[in-house]
Amino acid sequence: MTYASTLAKPVAAPKPAQRTARASWVAVGLFLGARLSGAAVLALVAHRAGRHPLTLLARSWDSVWYLGIAAHGYGHNLPSHLPGPHSDLAFFPLYPLLERTASALTPVGADMAGLLLSWAAAAVAAAGIHAVGSRLHGRATGLALVLLWALLPHSVVLSMAYTEPLLTAFAAWSLYAVLAGNWLWAGVLAALAGLARPNGCAVAAAVLAGAAAEVWRRRGKVSHRLWTGAALAPLGWTAYVLWVGGRKGDLLGGYFEVQRLWGSRFDFGRGSVQYLSAMLLHGSRFEVPMALAVVAAGALLYAVLFLDRAPLALLVYSGVLLLIALGGSGFFESKPRFLLPAFPLLLPLAHGLVRTARARPWHATVLVACLAGLSYLYGAYLVVYALAPL
Repeated sequence: MTYASTLAKPVAAPKPAQRTARASWVAVGLFLGARLSGAAVLALVAHRAGRHPLTLLARSWDSVWYLGIAAHGYGHNLPSHLPGPHSDLAFFPLYPLLERTASALTPVGADMAGLLLSWAAAAVAAAGIHAVGSRLHGRATGLALVLLWALLPHSVVLSMAYTEPLLTAFAAWSLYAVLAGNWLWAGVLAALAGLARPNGCAVAAAVLAGAAAEVWRRRGKVSHRLWTGAALAPLGWTAYVLWVGGRKGDLLGGYFEVQRLWGSRFDFGRGSVQYLSAMLLHGSRFEVPMALAVVAAGALLYAVLFLDRAPLALLVYSGVLLLIALGGSGFFESKPRFLLPAFPLLLPLAHGLVRTARARPWHATVLVACLAGLSYLYGAYLVVYALAPL
């Protein structure tokens, strides 16, 4: 075979699976680049404040509770004035279990194991978010969706030893499985999401809603995998809530009593309105108006997502997360963190960013730079200087 004939031989196009894998790696790289830049800014701010950035990321607020559960198991309370003692039973078990396992299997300590676990889960979540966005609106929108998620004002949490990255990883791939019609995987991942966080029940609700819509569309003629996936979806969340209830002597109400003593209950937002009124009347910390702006933006984006006729599973998932954030009382400053897993809310913005980048690339570049600056500086402030629970 001559050199000329070699040149003339057509090159096989990459297979769809290969193209998808490459795009996923690009999305993960984009996410890691954005978050590593934020971590560098946080490290500089922490250094100026005389504090160690890894300690801040691994041992802030809820991270300490998870470390305690990983080391000693459940059954410890923190005394509190009102409304009552804070119990570690409020924290769901999957993350501390994985934290303990990672610490036992690696040469690092529990705090570093927790960080590595969160970073790995965030990368998996980024790949899942890209998969969902790409399936709905193309790969460019998938990449924009990942970038916007990485640059949210509270996205510093994705670099911390917190459970939001783990929940988002299970949620994103469960939702992708629903869109792809893989009901068994959707149910398994939803069950795991339900073991990760209290608001993980949103994933089960999305799977059940999607399954119900499929049954209706096919007039009941569906695979046994759909029924199995739907049955599995709520098991994780339900099992832990009932286990806490049995341990507290009130099977159905025990877990919710634990949350009430933490000051967290669903009161249709009445407690949040009272708290905001007091803050606005008597002055408030900077975190409060920022949290209010994020929650309001989330509600507005949900309306846009609904009008865009997004898939039912995404609407239910985002709607439940938003309902919990809006209707729950207590820890108002933490509500933007509760909304971090609600990445479908960013779909309209991602679609708009792609259109802007194609029409006016410079405008899109400036917008992304402004979002990054806000995310990095505000994230460093939250971790290093803010006194309110994150």
